[in-house]
Amino acid sequence: MSVLDAVRLHLCRALWHITGLRRAGRALVRALGSRDEGVRALAGMLLVREGRRSEPLLAEALARRECLPVVLTILGDLGDPRFEAELRRFTHDHEARVAESAKEALRILEAHRH
Repeated sequence: MSVLDAVRLHLCRALWHITGLRRAGRALVRALGSRDEGVRALAGMLLVREGRRSEPLLAEALARRECLPVVLTILGDLGDPRFEAELRRFTHDHEARVAESAKEALRILEAHRH
């Protein structure tokens, strides 16, 4: 990941955090689909750091099937039981990676309960 990529992601997070500009938050969600593993990881960490504020953007990504494996994992990390039914639905997805990510997200969600 380049320094420019990292700065861009941090600026998007700051803009979203300070102003609530959803477009900046959506840029973080789109970055989850980057070819660069570092970009994906940083975008995921920034979304998790925002906590519940990330949930509407992640729900939009679920509806669009955007970056599903990563989005499902992040929803599990956030620990909100409201997403349990949605996560369960994806455990039967036709894409094996998506189904496995949904199962892992449910395990993480369960760990949050205890």
